[in-house]
Amino acid sequence: MSTASSEKNTTALLSTLPGDDVRQIMWRFRDRYDLQMVVQSARSVARGIVARLVADGARNTHDWTPEKAKLLTTLDEAGITSVFMDPDEGGFIEGPKNMALALVAFELSWVDAGAATGSLAGNLALSPIHEKSTPEQKKHYMSLCVPSDKNKKPWRGAFALTEPLPFVGVDTGVVSGKVRIAEWKEGKEPILHVEKRGRFITNMGFANFVTAAVDTDDPKIKTSCMIILEEGDPGVYDRGAPTLKLVHQLSSTHDPIFSLKVPANRIIGGYTVKDGVIIPNFSHSEVIEAVFRRTRVTVGIMTSAKLLSAVEPVIRYQRNRFRGGSSISAGTPRFDLGLQQKEDAVQRLVDIWATGEASASLGFTAARLFDEFDPVETKKEEIFKAQGIAGARAQMKALKKPQEDALEYLKMLQLAENKRDAKRFQELGNDPLVQFVVQDSLANVLCPACKLWNTGYGATVMREAVSLMGGYGITEDCPGFLGQKWMDSQLEATYEGPEAVQRRQLSVTMTSPLFLQQLQNWIKDLEKINGANPDLGAGALAAGMEVWYWAFKHLETAKDWNGKTVYHGQRQGVTFPLADALCWLLASYCQIIDVLELKAKGPENPVVAEGLAGLVTFFSDLARVQSARASEEAARICAELVYGYNPNLTNEEISTFSKLREKVDISIKGYRLAKERAALAVSQVMIPEALDYPA
Repeated sequence: MSTASSEKNTTALLSTLPGDDVRQIMWRFRDRYDLQMVVQSARSVARGIVARLVADGARNTHDWTPEKAKLLTTLDEAGITSVFMDPDEGGFIEGPKNMALALVAFELSWVDAGAATGSLAGNLALSPIHEKSTPEQKKHYMSLCVPSDKNKKPWRGAFALTEPLPFVGVDTGVVSGKVRIAEWKEGKEPILHVEKRGRFITNMGFANFVTAAVDTDDPKIKTSCMIILEEGDPGVYDRGAPTLKLVHQLSSTHDPIFSLKVPANRIIGGYTVKDGVIIPNFSHSEVIEAVFRRTRVTVGIMTSAKLLSAVEPVIRYQRNRFRGGSSISAGTPRFDLGLQQKEDAVQRLVDIWATGEASASLGFTAARLFDEFDPVETKKEEIFKAQGIAGARAQMKALKKPQEDALEYLKMLQLAENKRDAKRFQELGNDPLVQFVVQDSLANVLCPACKLWNTGYGATVMREAVSLMGGYGITEDCPGFLGQKWMDSQLEATYEGPEAVQRRQLSVTMTSPLFLQQLQNWIKDLEKINGANPDLGAGALAAGMEVWYWAFKHLETAKDWNGKTVYHGQRQGVTFPLADALCWLLASYCQIIDVLELKAKGPENPVVAEGLAGLVTFFSDLARVQSARASEEAARICAELVYGYNPNLTNEEISTFSKLREKVDISIKGYRLAKERAALAVSQVMIPEALDYPA
């Protein structure tokens, strides 16, 4: 190692890989015993049966084999299947489950994302029922899916949105599945005929029921809807052929065909009848919106787990690389460090680790936000129901005043207490509709950002992890299954909408005045953080956010050579890159906040406190590395857009933007030294004798 080695006697270094006590603090579940038990249960499954299945070659077949099927029973016995349910439905966790499901996804994906997908897909099938169903539907199906006793098998569900080729991957507002009235006798429940062909439907090899998106094919049914199909319904319930995947083979994926008759009470959320027409209470897109804004977060975290799980296998490979040679003896640097004698090997690993930390921080921040947001959203729905406000348009109108109040509230947050109107501030803070729109504006950004950056950029960085293993990385017996994880991450980038879908959503939600005000608040907070913690990279990140904000406000009003507004929904050469740039900044921000949490709460935990100085130094260095990369990447993208789309910039605009970019460049000073120190820590950190799951 080089210059950073001169600091090794004066700066505490990381002694061991971060354990559960560290993660419980950073990800805010140190006081949640129920979540800690969920982690241990999911880990026992992942590093037990899941790891054995992968090591034994179970990924080499597309079929759902008896060996793979044992995984379902193991998940039941470990309590993982019941995590999604409320206690009155047979579950064991009170309140929102977003963080719990995120932790399950993380632990299972640490070994194999296919197993995680299979577990989460059952929850995805129930999510439309959980979010939008009638009370009777929810109680019936949620209870059926709980493993109650050994003599009764729980029901398994699948979620059927995507259509067969060539329609697979189209906008979620477009479905080719159809529903029409088959029979409607006077005074009786209408009987519907559902035609649906699915593509890439997880859990379909064994699902007892399906929540399917269908469009109306009958003038007596007003809109699209989501509907529940059961295995025993009259007609065709064909599971279809297994999808010929190259990835996620520990999940069952088929292309099913349905042609079934079902009662109209299976329409999720129920329906009303007006003038002889069935009017579903929710269209399929309304249901999907409520579902995907939460479940996309867990998919993003699956890729985060891959990146962090790669650290230990890479360290082990690098250190052992030259052992066994006749000229290599124990105690020599070549024997003890192997490839880690070289700066490139460890610095590239630092980049991977820093990305993994940032993506995990972004993902778990989003999961916690939805746990906080769920009861606020429920309260909003209760208020609107009491006031008779129904439908998306009516709700938007009703929220106009709360949005104005929320902007006032966010601006007051940055004022010193003695400069606030205390009474007004408290009034706004206690207003449930104000808090709803504040959290909603943030959730609408963090969810697609997590899905986009974690899986998209995460897949790119996962390739780096594989490359650090040399040829070993693309073998079936690579420690940590890194080659399989790299391939799996490509699929995760397309789950629940590929990158373009997330960028499109961000291009709309990130323009919200409420979100932009929160971004400005973060800039000021980061500047304060930088004053107290200069080694975190908060100053660089604040500078990067300033560049992004200025670029957005400029592009929002700037005209190109044809006189057209540069920032426009259809001009995705502008909106999409700007969304990408924002994701870098959001991930780095969440990472910095997590390190501050560790620094503040670490002394309260005796296990963490013992090595806290080294932990804080190392995680601060990673945050600084990531913030420098994020700020420079955002500034580069913004420069391309500001200069590339406006050949008529004024001298004042050029000067202002140049100064902001220069501020980013200056603010990263010293970050390479932090990277060297982190690399030195990586070369000296103790790791277990062997991985705790089989190769």
